[in-house]
Amino acid sequence: MSFSLQEIAANAVQARSRIRQHIYQTPLIPARRIGHDHDAKVLFKAENFQLTGSFKIRGALAKLSSPSAQGRLVTASSGNHGIGASFAAKVLAKNLTVVLPTTVVQAKLEKIKSFGVEVILHGVETGQAEQHAQQLASSGSYTYISPYNDADLIAGQGTIGLDILEQVEEVDNVFISMGGGGLLSGVGSVLKAFRPQTKIYGVSAKNSKALAVSIMAGHVVETDHLPTLAEAVAGGIDEDTITLSLASAVVDYIIECDEAEILRSLKALAAQENMIAEGSAALALAGFNKVAEKLTGQTSVILLCGGNVDHDFIQEVLCR
Repeated sequence: MSFSLQEIAANAVQARSRIRQHIYQTPLIPARRIGHDHDAKVLFKAENFQLTGSFKIRGALAKLSSPSAQGRLVTASSGNHGIGASFAAKVLAKNLTVVLPTTVVQAKLEKIKSFGVEVILHGVETGQAEQHAQQLASSGSYTYISPYNDADLIAGQGTIGLDILEQVEEVDNVFISMGGGGLLSGVGSVLKAFRPQTKIYGVSAKNSKALAVSIMAGHVVETDHLPTLAEAVAGGIDEDTITLSLASAVVDYIIECDEAEILRSLKALAAQENMIAEGSAALALAGFNKVAEKLTGQTSVILLCGGNVDHDFIQEVLCR
């Protein structure tokens, strides 16, 4: 089944009415230093300040509050979707099991467990956890909730785009980290539907870039998934994913960033902007930094998708 960006945008408006009482409208924060060297105006959409520490709560609430989320539910996550879905299950009184890779960040695992859901650890990367969750659902005992490949969930992520439209009159560019494509598809659909002149930059981690390669190929392509600081966007995409066509329709440019570039952006957020964010959020900034010299005089929004990090990890990063 395919969906148009107009359908996703309309569904985002409906989803917002269902979820707004449970989430923050996160701020759009002007950069203190980043972008100034190139006379570019930079605004951070701070989903790292979201209630559960990431944007994922939006899509999870939108999905779990939909009529299709009935009975025993199972989902998979690298961490942030699991946190959002577990929070949604608690406030909406849903029965949820979350499958996570064994490499999940400890702080994320503890948050998920704190909401009282069942947790299963399986595989060393998110794609393997997804496959296990899908196998559990195929038994008929569970309803599977995809972390990205779902129209209701994508519409929930699209509510970020509605925020941006309200918070700034004109925006030339939006930089969005690319994982399974739910965030890019949702936010991109809303912005292209209501402000089509805005350019959408999809930023991919070189070490895990299935969606970026698939967009360029025009079909789903499996790639190797190496360790990355942007672990929240690591992993493959479903063969029947609806995000590929949506992401392809909304993205104007794709930028690929290596680990050194992500690391520099993590440091810059902490040292120059006094902001703690995940590697997946720093990935969006890394993408901006690669093209900043071309954006003189323009207004760019960098979507900081999450901030659920271990304190030890941040200390280690800042000392590298």
